[in-house]
Amino acid sequence: MNDVELRHALKEHAYLEGDFVLRSGRRSRYYLDKYRFETRPDLLRAIGERLAAQIREHEPEAARIAGPELGAVALAAAASLESGLPFLIVRKEPKGYGTDNRLEGAYEPGERICLVEDVVTSGGAAVSAVQALRDAGLVCSTAVCVVDREEGGVDELARHAVRLRRLFTASDVLSST
Repeated sequence: MNDVELRHALKEHAYLEGDFVLRSGRRSRYYLDKYRFETRPDLLRAIGERLAAQIREHEPEAARIAGPELGAVALAAAASLESGLPFLIVRKEPKGYGTDNRLEGAYEPGERICLVEDVVTSGGAAVSAVQALRDAGLVCSTAVCVVDREEGGVDELARHAVRLRRLFTASDVLSST
């Protein structure tokens, strides 16, 4: 699947119109439903290939990939399978039982991590995940998302010394025919 086909498929399968409240609290007339593209093997495979390529290009020293729960876990797994890099799951908060970890998966402090995200709007969820990684002694200066809604996420991550790479912008997806 080439980039044009993938953009079209994202719009066809994940684009919804209506009145939505985003995680950032902002309202939007459209929503890109990540679960509608992450649960399709054909799209998940194509996205995993592209995420792995972005990681190789922009964070070649990465020892692991990390994906925030719940939305980016499938993406991290797909990129892991394609790249051969192990991945971590970043919980929103420790689960309160068992190991009580915020990060799930094995790692060594000092390792370089590339964060993968689904749809980035303001960047708040990604910043929270980066902070959790850094609190654990990991190095994270690159994030790769499937779609950047172009609503401040790049700048917010930059304020935290993280460069956001994206497969597509919302403009790319919305203009796809």
